[in-house]
Amino acid sequence: MTLGRYLGVARSLGLYYGIPLRARRMRRFYAGFVPANGLCFDVGAHAGNRVRCWRSLGARVVAVEPQPDFVRILQRLFGRDPGVTVLATALGAADGEARLWASERTPTVSTLSQAWLARVGNAPSFRGVRWRSGPLVPVTTLDALIERFGAPDFVKVDVEGMEGDVLAGVSQPLKALSFEYLPVARDLAIACVERLAALGDYVFNWSPGEALKLGSDRWCGAREICRWLEGLPEGASSGDVYARLGAGR
Repeated sequence: MTLGRYLGVARSLGLYYGIPLRARRMRRFYAGFVPANGLCFDVGAHAGNRVRCWRSLGARVVAVEPQPDFVRILQRLFGRDPGVTVLATALGAADGEARLWASERTPTVSTLSQAWLARVGNAPSFRGVRWRSGPLVPVTTLDALIERFGAPDFVKVDVEGMEGDVLAGVSQPLKALSFEYLPVARDLAIACVERLAALGDYVFNWSPGEALKLGSDRWCGAREICRWLEGLPEGASSGDVYARLGAGR
């Protein structure tokens, strides 16, 4: 591992495990989505802090991560836990393989999408981030995971511009899920909302950054969340859109 990569991995571990009380707030937040004895897919598991959280809530977890360094971290942290399966793969619209574009110093924003990194590379929030060509990694689909493990209760999708591809790889509604939004590439999040609306009767909310709380006390429909995304200022922080089946708001 190069010095830059070592520093990047250390940065991720500090970011996701080094903030006091975050684990408690995370459990409180996800308790509304993750049932005991449920099943979660962590797509883009990275350092595994959500895997740890969901296991503490009593759920089984499939952790999906294509970056080799973080696969090793996940295996070290959870390799002896029968309730966790670590998959060294990416997800997409179809089975295959793809090139990983790695950011050594900021591995949280490594991606399979050259188009995405070309779009966000000049944004102020990505100033100083550099990507380089990494290894080819295997790609599978959400449908394949469901066939192997069963239907999940919750799916987190955080894959730096590939969220739409991941959702293109599922042919049935998911009970509840989240996916990342970036104001500089809000059309990608809007496309995810439209994909979910085509799959089922979803309602939506959002959570800015790592706030671990919903942005509204009212769930809304697809048109309303799309208007909210369209209205985000260019310099607003990123975050996650949450979606769940059911008309109750």
